[in-house]
Amino acid sequence: MRAAVALLTVFGRSRAPTAGAWAWFPVVGAAIGALLGGVWWAADEVFPPLVAATLVVVADLAVTGMLHVDGLADTADGLLCHADRSERLRIMRTADVGAFGVAVVAVMLLAEVAALGGQAVSVALLVALWCTARTTVVGGATFLRYVRPEGMATLMLTRPAPAWPLAALVPAGALAAGVDGWRGLAAVAGAVLAGAGVLALAHRRIGGFTGDVLGAAVVVGQVAGLVVGAARW
Repeated sequence: MRAAVALLTVFGRSRAPTAGAWAWFPVVGAAIGALLGGVWWAADEVFPPLVAATLVVVADLAVTGMLHVDGLADTADGLLCHADRSERLRIMRTADVGAFGVAVVAVMLLAEVAALGGQAVSVALLVALWCTARTTVVGGATFLRYVRPEGMATLMLTRPAPAWPLAALVPAGALAAGVDGWRGLAAVAGAVLAGAGVLALAHRRIGGFTGDVLGAAVVVGQVAGLVVGAARW
């Protein structure tokens, strides 16, 4: 659990990742969602919806240390450009951010703020979506190949990632549906499909996943879920 917290948040970053961290991704995701849900509820009591939504996004970036957004930028640069596999991997490893990365990150953050500001406050929805987004990447690590000889995920893959944490999608969906009805259930489904879409694109273009790809899948999944939840149900 401590390894998962250290990897997915700014807390305990000195701890090295371990293979056991995968099992705690859903729990840590749900905890982050609960924290952000509390921020959303409190901010909505004081500020207009868009200001409250912006504060939630800022809190998310602060809690995660912008790790997932950094992965999104690198992944966008590598997967969306016109290049062969080796060049894509090189681009994803460089420290600078290109036009694809800037554009995709800007669109995701704007969509997140707009989706939060355009719907009623729901702590349960954030718990479910943040749990779902991180559970989806466990599926990527379970069924796809890690394509780098070494990297952040290397220490986590000393043994195969377990598939059983994927069962967390069931309570996440049940929580969202129980509180927000079809809106919540559709939001969770949207998060799964969007995150899986990122993983599928990576599999097609680089033959598997990297740590950046997992971060991108987290961001795209949770933002897609929020956008679906903001629809006029």
